[in-house]
Amino acid sequence: MKKSDHVIVFDTTLRDGEQCPGASMGLHEKLQVARQLEKLNVDIIEAGFPAASPGDFEAVRQVAATIKKCRIAGLARCVKSDIEKCAEALKPAGDRARIHVFLATSAIHREFKLKKAKDEIIRQAVEGVTYARQFCKDVQFSPEDASRTEPEFLAEVVRAVIAAGASTINIPDTVGFTVPNEFRKLLTYLNEHVPELQNVVVHVHCHNDLGLAVANSLAAIECGARGVECTINGIGERAGNCSLEELVMALKVRNDHYGIQTRVRTQEIFATSRLVSQLTGLMVQRNKAIVGGNAFAHESGIHQDGMLKHRETYEIMRPEDVGVVTGTDLVLGKHSGRAGFSAHLKRMGIQLKAEQLQGVYDAFIALADKKKVVYDDDIIELLREYVSEIPRVYAIKCLQVTTGNRALPTATVQIEKDGKIIEDSATGAGPVEAALKVIERVTGIKGELKSFAMQAVTHGEDALGEAAVQVKFGDDLVAAKGSDIDIIVASAKAYINAVNRHLFLTQTSAKL
Repeated sequence: MKKSDHVIVFDTTLRDGEQCPGASMGLHEKLQVARQLEKLNVDIIEAGFPAASPGDFEAVRQVAATIKKCRIAGLARCVKSDIEKCAEALKPAGDRARIHVFLATSAIHREFKLKKAKDEIIRQAVEGVTYARQFCKDVQFSPEDASRTEPEFLAEVVRAVIAAGASTINIPDTVGFTVPNEFRKLLTYLNEHVPELQNVVVHVHCHNDLGLAVANSLAAIECGARGVECTINGIGERAGNCSLEELVMALKVRNDHYGIQTRVRTQEIFATSRLVSQLTGLMVQRNKAIVGGNAFAHESGIHQDGMLKHRETYEIMRPEDVGVVTGTDLVLGKHSGRAGFSAHLKRMGIQLKAEQLQGVYDAFIALADKKKVVYDDDIIELLREYVSEIPRVYAIKCLQVTTGNRALPTATVQIEKDGKIIEDSATGAGPVEAALKVIERVTGIKGELKSFAMQAVTHGEDALGEAAVQVKFGDDLVAAKGSDIDIIVASAKAYINAVNRHLFLTQTSAKL
């Protein structure tokens, strides 16, 4: 296989990662993540699937126009209309653009999903790559479900698309089915039977259904693969993708074994993990490797004794190596000026228009009046609430709740719509249910709460509480979040944001 002096990190957080249920991000959130990925120094950002929706198209176009250092990829099926939309969205990236085309090759996909014979698969794959090459020199091809494809047929497909002009071949373990030794055998087989691989770069894309995504990716690197497709915090379809932070640090810590690393700035790992967690609402489990809350915690007396004597007894990497440094949070307060606040946003990699900045700054001052210290994560929450492409049809102006172990939970809410205030009250089994019921009554939009989660955004008694909800409106499942120092208010904000998102998606669909 064609060698590289480093392992290429192809980050697909904005595409495959965003497909994780409940992880949908808006345009502004995607741009924030893209800027942080640029600071992280990933090689390639897969910005989305342009043909999937107008929102995805615009996100890819904006990322391509905003990011200047990374290559920008867009996904497309081996279908002309997909490829055309992908090429159009990637135009702002110029010669940094990559069209990533894919087509399933396994027997089960050929028979039940595509209903195509082997020769039809090869023809469509070749046509897709050939057409993509008319728009872009950098074309990547992925045989979907490669790990369950017959090796002989997979080799035939790979040879054909290389001849058609593919410069990168990605071997996906689409359903997380393979195991490391099996994956090694498949890649070794391809290396031996497709000599043309010497002229292209081989990537792998492993899913985590059996918890083996990182292990399989590392096994592929041992076999000569030089690109790994991964996501921040390992988010993605079903059980997720190969975790970027785990892969990068495995290569760094065990450089003695692998002898090759990535170009990722590891000191940005923790900040990137935290940003993605906050913007998607997907909490990082405490025992998650590298970025979990317990990753560098030592409770056992034996471990603590060893750490005090020599930290390497129980720590194979330093917290600072991944950007876990205490005391670096935002130290702004209610007396901070607009210029200082704006400068701090820029240091965080966040760029706002003048009118957006004023709104967020006003919200920041209001929050600083309630909190002793405002942290970066608090700022990210404000950004999500005040900088969004979703119109605020309904907004909560006031919420009063009466509750207790001997009181009937009652919520009274004032909701603004079109400059008018509507007030109503409702009771429920608990204060949250009472608040959601009254929102339903005021808006006249009935939804079914399918999931509800609450977490503290920062630390301390005055921490912001973040509520994440999934609400079903008819056939549509909508995810939304809300935050406030008062967790009942945060819950109500999350639900009203779900209502607004539902209205926006309904109106957008009606225009198509």
